[in-house]
Amino acid sequence: MRDKLRNLPLRVKMTVISLAVNMLVFMINVVLMLAMNNMSDKIDTVYQTNLQLNEISVSVKNVQDSMTEYLDTKTSDSLENYYLSSQGFIDLIDGLGSSITESRQGRMERSIRNMAAAYLKEVSQTIDAKRGRNVEKYRTKYENATRLYGYINTYIYSLNNEQFKENSESYRGMLTAFRRFELAGNIIMSLVIIATALLILNLTSGLIRPLKSLTGMADEVARGNFEIPVLPVKSSDEIGVVTRAFNKMVASIQDYIEKMRQSAETERMLKEKELMMETHLKDAQLKYLQAQINPHFLFNTLNAGAQLAMMEGADRTYEYVQVMSEFFRYNVKKGTATVTVGEELELVDNYIYILNVRFSGDIHYEKLVDTSLTDTEMPSMILQPIIENCVNHGIREMMGEGRIRMSVYALDDTVCIRIEDNGAGMDEETVERLRHGRPVSDEKKDGGGIGMDNVYARLKLFTGTDDCMSIESDGPGKGSRFTIYLDSREK
Repeated sequence: MRDKLRNLPLRVKMTVISLAVNMLVFMINVVLMLAMNNMSDKIDTVYQTNLQLNEISVSVKNVQDSMTEYLDTKTSDSLENYYLSSQGFIDLIDGLGSSITESRQGRMERSIRNMAAAYLKEVSQTIDAKRGRNVEKYRTKYENATRLYGYINTYIYSLNNEQFKENSESYRGMLTAFRRFELAGNIIMSLVIIATALLILNLTSGLIRPLKSLTGMADEVARGNFEIPVLPVKSSDEIGVVTRAFNKMVASIQDYIEKMRQSAETERMLKEKELMMETHLKDAQLKYLQAQINPHFLFNTLNAGAQLAMMEGADRTYEYVQVMSEFFRYNVKKGTATVTVGEELELVDNYIYILNVRFSGDIHYEKLVDTSLTDTEMPSMILQPIIENCVNHGIREMMGEGRIRMSVYALDDTVCIRIEDNGAGMDEETVERLRHGRPVSDEKKDGGGIGMDNVYARLKLFTGTDDCMSIESDGPGKGSRFTIYLDSREK
């Protein structure tokens, strides 16, 4: 019999011990919890009557307040509040006793119920008199309703006090019994814990003994001593399996070294995957920055289109709307993709056209483009935000005609895109902030577009270098120059 128990799997032995102990603790817990829940439910219902009376007191006050509000304002909202509060008061009053009884509390509940009916009748007549503009009647009814309101509150207060005293005595008795039961439960659970601990200790000591021998041999191997006797295997359970595996491990050190080499190779592959993930993250950041658009411009341009439709004929409005459609179609299709310089230039053409409609042709725009470079790849929505910056922060603050020049030319193996304006220019502090990719906060300027910090960040992600854009200005009133540097990469 002992040999059969010894050869049982370790998990079976531990499961039997665990089930026996847990079933004992579970049964005791169930008995204790049922008793405690029963007592808790009784304690929770002790003050239910007081809560009900408090709700009635609040409800009758709401009826009185809503009536007074309607008499003062005579609005539909105040009348609706009156009907709602009145119905809620009726629902609560229905919960009071209405039968004739010798109990003082029962008689008080019946009195409150009768007074509540009379009170609601007086309030209703007051409202009707007010709606009929019978001043004398509604004043009389209002005084009667107010007097009944005071009587109801007095009865509720008295009944509440009596029930509170009675409930308090019941609560103290239940609380004392609950504490005694809690103490008895704690004592029982402590005894059960001690008994189960002793039982587990006795049953598991026979299971742990072979593990101690295995631990001693493993410690010798850890010190580098592989000349150890083979451990005897006395059982077929998991401990016996582990002992056999240990004996084989001592004889197969070379296999272990090979596994370590494989582990190092796996670590190298994981490192490569980590680098690939960083690359994907960089690409995701680029796409995220490209996804930022300015709805403020949409509102301005649509407003300008509406004004143009009122002032002029349909042909110019049609042309304006067509350009607008192309502009926003580009945002939808190219907002998260790499585009060509030519596509960006087309977007700028449409944008300048829209601005000249808005500002009556005050912006003079010229292009000097090497057409052999228009297939060069670049991030989308780069040139339009720079033009927008030139207009909002430069040209719009100057007197006279605004001029913007766009130049696309090659410099060695680099494609250069230069945008110049004759606007208000920038001081050195503003230029430095833009060069370092920091936004320029100015509450007086229009906001909401793709900022220069966003443009600069996306260019850096795309080109992989910080030297992807230069920003220059000869000072306030002398215009600005933005130059973008791209590799000559074809689509």
